[in-house]
Amino acid sequence: MAQNTQPPRLVTVGGALTEIVYALGAEAQLVGTDTTSLYPLAAQSTAKVGYMRTLSAEGLLALRPDSVIATTEAGPPVVLDQLRSAGVKVALVESDHSWAEVQRKLQAVGRGAGREAQARALQTRLDAEWTAVRKQVLQFKGRKPRVLFILSHSASVQVAGEKTAADAMLRFIGAQNVMAGSNGGFSGYRPMTAEAMAAAAPDVILTTTQGIETQGGLDKFWQRPELALTPAFKTRALVHMEALELLGFGPRLPATVKLLHQKMVWA
Repeated sequence: MAQNTQPPRLVTVGGALTEIVYALGAEAQLVGTDTTSLYPLAAQSTAKVGYMRTLSAEGLLALRPDSVIATTEAGPPVVLDQLRSAGVKVALVESDHSWAEVQRKLQAVGRGAGREAQARALQTRLDAEWTAVRKQVLQFKGRKPRVLFILSHSASVQVAGEKTAADAMLRFIGAQNVMAGSNGGFSGYRPMTAEAMAAAAPDVILTTTQGIETQGGLDKFWQRPELALTPAFKTRALVHMEALELLGFGPRLPATVKLLHQKMVWA
């Protein structure tokens, strides 16, 4: 009997994983992605399986994937179990907001796509870029900016504490997260309050481009009364980047850290 030599049919759940598929030249194997998979632009035209935390087994199985590659943020678990029961390989990459997470994503996609050699070559290049940008940040002798990350993709506006992707990014660029540390710091996200803004006193606001758009533009964003209590408000010191680029922990991370560090230095 002849062996099936067709390349594996892939579904990726997580924008960074989808980016890696394209970076490895395996996009022809991609039969579906989740709604966070917005980059590169071609990924927006792929069949969508919904949001990563609310997947449907029926929708996924309809695409007849050989492998589903996701992060540990994907779910619900019962859906992943249904996929395994149907004979679909499910690879889950641990999310811990580290450079090692990016490496694990590269390796998982390389294995799933049957492109391990290409994944190793890409990792070697990205590892070198990461080493160089980390050295650049560590050598910077200027003052650490006090930064507040705001998540405003809905009517509920929240700020980022410890153990979040935003907090990790701030540490990578040598900035201080005003919502982290021993004095009133917390983990995860909390609603933005006037009292917290006055106490935190950030010099710079960091947010996503999508968040600015959701709030109705820059002018509307700055009209939030809580922000008027911050030093950042006086100078309109704000940096925003596309959400997947900023928080996705994908192959663009070295370039993103380099760019964000430069933006913060001049904010």
